[in-house]
Amino acid sequence: MTHTIIIALAVFIVILTILSIYGVIPALRIVPDDTKFDFMRFRRISFPISALLTLLAIGLYFVHGLNFGIDFKGGTLLEIQTKSGPADIAALRSQLTTLNFGDVQLQQFGGPSDVLIRIAEQPGGDQAQQAAVQKVRQLFGDSVEYRRVEVVGPRVSSELLAFGTVGLMLAIMGIFIYLWFRFEWQFSLGAMIANVHDIVLTLGFMSITQIEFDLTSIAALLTILGYSLNDTVVIYDRIREMLRRYKKMSIADLLNISVNSTLSRSVITHVTVTLAL
Repeated sequence: MTHTIIIALAVFIVILTILSIYGVIPALRIVPDDTKFDFMRFRRISFPISALLTLLAIGLYFVHGLNFGIDFKGGTLLEIQTKSGPADIAALRSQLTTLNFGDVQLQQFGGPSDVLIRIAEQPGGDQAQQAAVQKVRQLFGDSVEYRRVEVVGPRVSSELLAFGTVGLMLAIMGIFIYLWFRFEWQFSLGAMIANVHDIVLTLGFMSITQIEFDLTSIAALLTILGYSLNDTVVIYDRIREMLRRYKKMSIADLLNISVNSTLSRSVITHVTVTLAL
């Protein structure tokens, strides 16, 4: 059903695009071309707020930390589906408590019979993790179906965290170098500050909400960097064009014109991404 809806939306968008190209219908404009919103007027408010939120996010990281998933701290992840109907989380948790695994988390997701079980790393290395899986299998027997079983040792988890952090830093540095060569170092520095700002705020949000931070989160952060870079390059291109055309215009007015002229595209891009989520 979901695939059918996505295909139908894609076909609809293609048809609208073709009709707009040939002038059958007017081009889609989310924001009027003559928009003249004064974004720079709020810079004296938005800049301090952004700086304050960034400092707050950094503080939250050091106080609360991140809720590292099994990918980064080791342990066992089991995805099960109860065969007798909707899962009774309380009963399952009570059964698992008898195994004395320590920190065990249960989360219902997807359908009412789908449960995600996270078991903290057991002392004794990989053999202890495998033994924990066998104990769970013996406990539940044939009453559940095992959809996924993942065991991550402490050494692997620490390596994944290190590689993920290095990959994120390399991505930021790559963006900095790319923009430096394509534009100027001032543009590159501004983009890097904006990208770091986005990443830090995202980490702060994940810290305060204690959303599990795993390899998928690293991919999400890289996606944020990608979309941020995409918008940045488009706006920078327009700024460079305006700098050549209006050499005597004030920077504030020039930035306002550049952002307003790309606003429709930015809105459409973000709305499309939101719908895809």
